Amino acid sequence: MKLILASGSPRRREILTERGLSFTVFTAEFDEGTVSLKHPAEGVQALARGKAAAALERWAGEDRPITPDTVFLGADTIVVENDVAMGKPADEADAFSTLKRLSGKAHQVYTGVALVGPECTETFVVKTDVYFKTLSDDEIKAYIATGEPMDKAGSYGIQGKGGALVDHIDGDYWNVVGLPADETLNRLAKMS
Repeated sequence: MKLILASGSPRRREILTERGLSFTVFTAEFDEGTVSLKHPAEGVQALARGKAAAALERWAGEDRPITPDTVFLGADTIVVENDVAMGKPADEADAFSTLKRLSGKAHQVYTGVALVGPECTETFVVKTDVYFKTLSDDEIKAYIATGEPMDKAGSYGIQGKGGALVDHIDGDYWNVVGLPADETLNRLAKMS
């Protein structure tokens, strides 16, 4: 199988590399504003599918070879609290507002994954419940000062310093990081 990762996420690259997969990173522009997140499970799959399809289209447009075993892997992760989807923060004030909102509560992390090839498209979603500790304003400000939350959905990275904000999770840890590794590997294995 020729695997193309249609994501610039360093976390997704690390997850795949740690599992011994060889792949090429190749991304393309996709207008995420065209997808509604009113229904998070469907929306996040549509985002993943859009990213993978855009990468396939750009790849083909550059006259790169696409064989029947070529698979473009697109993924997107969103954080949802009380039916409100939270993406990456716009600035530090937005990160503070998000983390304050998540403090002491449970929220859901959805990762949609799309496997798009010349002959098939498969999408799936994995949901993990994440329970935050109750955080003081000073704890939130100190975490924001690390810079870590600024490029992450929900304004935190569980795999980094943000892990200290989490009391516990119910579900797939790697899903919260950005790619449900076991489910993704199982689906890829079935395609090969």
